[in-house]
Amino acid sequence: MPRRYRRSCYLYPLIMEITSAEFVASYTRESACPKGGPPEFAFIGRSNVGKSSLINMLTGRKGLAKVSGTPGKTRLLNFFIINQLWNLVDLPGYGYARVSKTERRNLEKLINGYFTNRAELCCAFVLIDSNISPTRNDLDFVNSMGEMQVPFALVFTKSDRIGKVLLEENTQSFLHKLSETWETLPPYFITSSEYRTGREEMLDFIQKAIRSAKEIKAQEANL
Repeated sequence: MPRRYRRSCYLYPLIMEITSAEFVASYTRESACPKGGPPEFAFIGRSNVGKSSLINMLTGRKGLAKVSGTPGKTRLLNFFIINQLWNLVDLPGYGYARVSKTERRNLEKLINGYFTNRAELCCAFVLIDSNISPTRNDLDFVNSMGEMQVPFALVFTKSDRIGKVLLEENTQSFLHKLSETWETLPPYFITSSEYRTGREEMLDFIQKAIRSAKEIKAQEANL
């Protein structure tokens, strides 16, 4: 059965300016996270995909997310409040750098628990390394997001590290692989943390999502 991308809250253009970005807290499970807060945008990707660098680039804060020389160091749900308006949630990677089977299962439980239960989640950004050909690990994770009906967008990272031809080849190859099982493809962005490529487009996307989420919430309150 073809998978459908669950669309939600993607209307109204207005480019966002980041005026504040602060660490809030880290949580060991979704049930411990505060409820009823602002819209959340989650960031997740395979180990060494450049997640921390992307978060720092988007927020304009070099040290907001820790950039580690050891891939897969994130082990918690890390919350940051942006502009006192929305939460950025930094999730552990799904590639799992050298960890035990027990820790791998715990990380899977943490990630799946967040995505299946988090009412505040507006959109997840799934990061894909644009330098490499599609991997089964990435494709399986994206398909699992569809199965859980999580609203998400793809973010191809590190675009500055390869030529334009190979970049186009890798991104289109990934999208082509998805089109074999997906009826509608999710939105996607091409980014470079080094040159801030894609920053404006992603922040615009987030701003539209927040505005639309507010309208949906208001409509539901009037029913």
